[in-house]
Amino acid sequence: MNLAADSAPHTPGPSLSARITGPLSSFFSLLYRLIMGSLGLIFDPLQKLIGTKAMPYLFVIPNLVLFIIFALIPIFMNFVYSVTGGTALLPANRPYIGMQNFNALLSCGNFLDPNTCVTDLFWRGVMNTIVYVIVEVGLLLVLAMTTALILNRQIIARGFFRSIFFYPTLLSSVVVALLWKWVLQRNGIVNGALDSLGIPTINFLFESDWARLATIIVGLWASLGFYTLILLAGLQAIPALLYEAAVIDGASRRQQFQYITLPLMRPTLYIVFLLAFVGAVQVFEHAFVLTDGGPGTATFYIMHYVFNTAFAGGGPGGRNFGLATAATLLVAVVLVAVTLLQRWVSRNASDDYST
Repeated sequence: MNLAADSAPHTPGPSLSARITGPLSSFFSLLYRLIMGSLGLIFDPLQKLIGTKAMPYLFVIPNLVLFIIFALIPIFMNFVYSVTGGTALLPANRPYIGMQNFNALLSCGNFLDPNTCVTDLFWRGVMNTIVYVIVEVGLLLVLAMTTALILNRQIIARGFFRSIFFYPTLLSSVVVALLWKWVLQRNGIVNGALDSLGIPTINFLFESDWARLATIIVGLWASLGFYTLILLAGLQAIPALLYEAAVIDGASRRQQFQYITLPLMRPTLYIVFLLAFVGAVQVFEHAFVLTDGGPGTATFYIMHYVFNTAFAGGGPGGRNFGLATAATLLVAVVLVAVTLLQRWVSRNASDDYST
């Protein structure tokens, strides 16, 4: 018996993970060298030809081309369609009519009464959108801030709740609307639960007030997680030392929020307000799927008017691209004005805070 051999320490072989990652590492290393070599064959001669200083512009060109095709050209085409008439799609076949489309949209005896306007549906959409924006943005700011404050604390399953709140943001607006339509329809889950409890059912999507409320609730549910995440990032950027010093000085939670959290969160709140405002003005998808603007014109918003006028034959004489694009330009002017006003207010507030 060889005692020396038996007493020698046993050296374990390579682990399963090492046996798997070893070949993978070699494969990716080889793939990396092949890709870099191929890129070198292309870009090394090109760099010698155009020079080192011009190379960054070469990488910017593809994004610039996409921006021109999908942003600048559509904006330019909007201006062209807004000052032309007819039902032809090609700009060359559309006669120039000047400001007639804008005059039609802005011709009102009383802007607070859509019945006195030439394009009464547009102004009904404006009134509905104003109400929607005020309620939606106000509730979003309050609920998103409250949710962010709660999720910023050391609570049980905090990561799980953060994921749950953000999940609806990942869904398409149409999918969200279809899910909620299934829940709120006449024979849906909510009415089924009310009926089982002996409570009269509610026609959420067929009564004006309930339909307006439904579109607001669905909009809140779909976008709350996104704005909560932005505010949560802002809260986590506030130094914890400030709260520790406030506790030592005897400040209450309300005082901490009033004198530390709120002032330092102003820039983030301005951003959230602007994003929520722009999103609320452009409300369309979930309202279209839920109620199609009804009942009547209770949930008929500006973008619904644009869609109907341009594509559904809802304009004078059928499809009217000129009137629809003129309406979008008026909305764009309002959004730009609100953005500039928000920047001015934000800058003045930051200057006052710094002094």
